Amino acid sequence: MNKKFIVRKNEEIQEIIKSNKKIVNKYFVIYYAKNDLNYNRFCISVGKKIGKAHTRNLYKRRIKDFLMKNNINSSYDYVIILRTAIIGVPYEKLNIELIKVLKGEK
Repeated sequence: MNKKFIVRKNEEIQEIIKSNKKIVNKYFVIYYAKNDLNYNRFCISVGKKIGKAHTRNLYKRRIKDFLMKNNINSSYDYVIILRTAIIGVPYEKLNIELIKVLKGEK
């Protein structure tokens, strides 16, 4: 994933969360806010309850892969927080659920 598509600054992440626009799913909590850019930006957060570092990095890589393969043109900033129910879910089901949630209502 290109660096311009990543939200890194804590202030920006807090602004997105404070916008109070969120989508809650069994596997994800997604906060979003409109941006003035022509592309989406993402922040992926994985808590320690999901597993050790290699497990958390695995899920982050999978989410980044889904986001790169599926082009969603909407000019939003997203903070994607993974929930513990994601442990053991197959790759294809995660892809379907994430895209369904992101292309859903806003």
